[in-house]
Amino acid sequence: MFEVLTEKLTKIFSSLGNKGKLTEKEIDEALRQIRLALLEADVNFKVVKSFLTGVREKAVNAKVLESLTPMQQIVKIVNEELVNILGKEPAKLESSHKPPTVIMLVGLQGAGKTTTAAKLAMHLKQSNQRVLLVAADTRRPAAIDQLRVLGGQLDIPVYAEDSESDPLQICRNALKKADELGSTWVVIDTQGRLHIDEALMKELVIMKKAITPEEILLVADAMTGQDAVNMADEFNKNLEITGLILTKMDGDARGGAALSIKFVTGVPIKFIGMGEKTNALEVFYPDRLASRILGMGDMLTLIEKAEKTFDKQKMEQLESKLRKSEFDLEDLLDQMRQIKKMGSISQLIEMIPGFSKMTKGVTDKESLDRTKKIEAIILAMTPEERHNPDIINGSRKRRIARGSGTSPSDVNQLLNQFYNIQKMTRVIAKGKMPRNIVDMMKR
Repeated sequence: MFEVLTEKLTKIFSSLGNKGKLTEKEIDEALRQIRLALLEADVNFKVVKSFLTGVREKAVNAKVLESLTPMQQIVKIVNEELVNILGKEPAKLESSHKPPTVIMLVGLQGAGKTTTAAKLAMHLKQSNQRVLLVAADTRRPAAIDQLRVLGGQLDIPVYAEDSESDPLQICRNALKKADELGSTWVVIDTQGRLHIDEALMKELVIMKKAITPEEILLVADAMTGQDAVNMADEFNKNLEITGLILTKMDGDARGGAALSIKFVTGVPIKFIGMGEKTNALEVFYPDRLASRILGMGDMLTLIEKAEKTFDKQKMEQLESKLRKSEFDLEDLLDQMRQIKKMGSISQLIEMIPGFSKMTKGVTDKESLDRTKKIEAIILAMTPEERHNPDIINGSRKRRIARGSGTSPSDVNQLLNQFYNIQKMTRVIAKGKMPRNIVDMMKR
């Protein structure tokens, strides 16, 4: 995410770090390079102009020009202005005083609207809400089946009729069903089109007036850049949308849509889609995204993911083992499996400050293949070998390699990495013991 922009900004800031005190001319040159980087990232030109004006006003003052650490001052100012552009504070979902709260998802075909409906329902369910999904996209019959399947996988009820039914009547019937089920939230997957047209808007406006949703969220594909911004502006003019969900953010190396859409439309981004899995929907925090863009990671989101994924009892057992230096290969296997539940390895590493460069040129497939190889090697060991790897001699290594479809050198490499982890855990055990998996992942 934002790989191209992050790399260019990092290079610009590094060049400033090589200087002592900055002159106004040097700041202007840095801003010129930032301007080019933002435009190449497909950021709206109005956004770029406003952003640079804000940065320059703060940067060209005595405090920065006379600072002994000008680069740090500039990065701080750029971070502040990025947060301003992205929306300052996170925007929460508005709930109805009288349940159920109705959310109407709108957007064009191909943006991931149906999948996002399921992800949003899962997000609400994790907050102990009773959610009803509504399949009102009858224009694309496969959407009805898709939502039924996703609802079944997530154990979330789905209200659906056949593709010949009227979408508005489906919604009315669904609201009655929600009352019967005692649902607190209703998420409606509405009809989309391949492009914006008058008929689509007319249908959605009629539906809005009939069901009066508390939230109308536009689902937009972040990878389409300025097209997403223009589309959001058009939907907002017709429907007065209350929020945005940007999908496919994990594949957006430029970032033009994310950095432009709030400024241009005035509508807050409420969620971002970070992958295909049903848990790959994140609440949008402007300050955290700004931190990622500047290559400074996002530890808060990483910790939240870990807390949701990891079993508390298992973590306490692991902490006890680490304190006693009893961490073994069985524990390593268990931790790797839990980390995989959190998302792609590259995304997780990107959240750790200073580690974003590690993901460059490494695909998630390569990371997954590496993880599978390690799993295979550990599973080919006997329980005794997993608990006490010191007994693994040459003949055992050859047997493990044959059993895992790897080579003895692969087994050697894993054991060496494991011994390094053990050394680090002994050091940590002497100091303050971390209570989450983040520090384990750093290793």
